[in-house]
Amino acid sequence: MKVLHVNAGLEEGGAKTHILSLLSQFDVQSAELLVLEEGIVAKEARDFGITVHTLGQGSRYDLSVLKKLVTFINTGHFDVVHTHGARSNLILSLIKRKIKAAWIITVHSDPKLDFVGKGIKGKVFAYLNVRSIKKADGLIAVTEAFKKELVEMGISKNRIFVIYNGIVFDGQRSDQKKYSTFTISYIARLTPIKGHEFLFESLKVSSLKNFHLNIIGDGELRKTLEQKAEGLNLSKNIQFHGFLDKSAIEKILHQTDLSVLASYSEGFPLVLLESANQRVPFVSTDVGDVAKLVPNESYGWLVPVGDQSAFAKALNEAYNDWHLGELAEKGEKLFQLASKEFSQERFYQETIVVYQKYVK
Repeated sequence: MKVLHVNAGLEEGGAKTHILSLLSQFDVQSAELLVLEEGIVAKEARDFGITVHTLGQGSRYDLSVLKKLVTFINTGHFDVVHTHGARSNLILSLIKRKIKAAWIITVHSDPKLDFVGKGIKGKVFAYLNVRSIKKADGLIAVTEAFKKELVEMGISKNRIFVIYNGIVFDGQRSDQKKYSTFTISYIARLTPIKGHEFLFESLKVSSLKNFHLNIIGDGELRKTLEQKAEGLNLSKNIQFHGFLDKSAIEKILHQTDLSVLASYSEGFPLVLLESANQRVPFVSTDVGDVAKLVPNESYGWLVPVGDQSAFAKALNEAYNDWHLGELAEKGEKLFQLASKEFSQERFYQETIVVYQKYVK
């Protein structure tokens, strides 16, 4: 079986990690990556030794590449084309009838919320993405919640398979250096759906005084968030790192006491698995299937979406546990659960099973 993964090529968040984690498990002859544009995804894929092709699409409106892509898929004798992201979904929907391969889509996020805050263009792109998703042969949802959303869109549940993200858990306890300052890290794109302003406001009303927050990621809200931090008198506590590579993120996590996730909508965030791998517990809004990592309060904290007082209360409790030297125990329990239930091998094998259902 020969598989081609397709992505726009400009991802910097969890979707990129998902794609590369999956592709890294394949034999180099059996799976390849095609990106619509050269970017960070192609660069990091090559670092993994993955075969990468660049289609050279000038913009999302450039449809001159369609014929070229049909020829590439058919002459390459691919059995499965697996797309990730709205742009690649749309491209495949336009050529589906002309290719011989089965078409699978991974739905990484709620299709109705992917373009929130993007105005009229965003509404158009959201409509086109939903329309494209409905045309795929099979769909992989990264949570049960997303499967439910897809069924409500009119897609047969028999075409939808839930496969949770997975990573390689190294089993090594980080040589963590302890600091006198309570260190928090949030790894996410700086977009409205990620709830950075909500996080800042929760910190402001919490009892935390001696803390440092690492904001890792970039996006259109950076300037707004910097101004928000200043307006709340939190600038001295918050450091904006921008986009960082994997090794730099791991280095920060080594020095982190608590991770946070303040999103209004998520699937099953890889960043929380990466935090678990470093034995760093987290406070998260109760989005997607994050609850699978926090079956009870001994593993971490889940709070209702948008509930500022509950989020602040959880931060206070984590801070108190840190003072008492009890926070690390939650991190260890989190690691043991995550490494057992969400391995990269399980992620890969379940994906192969889906492919086999559609390969003739």
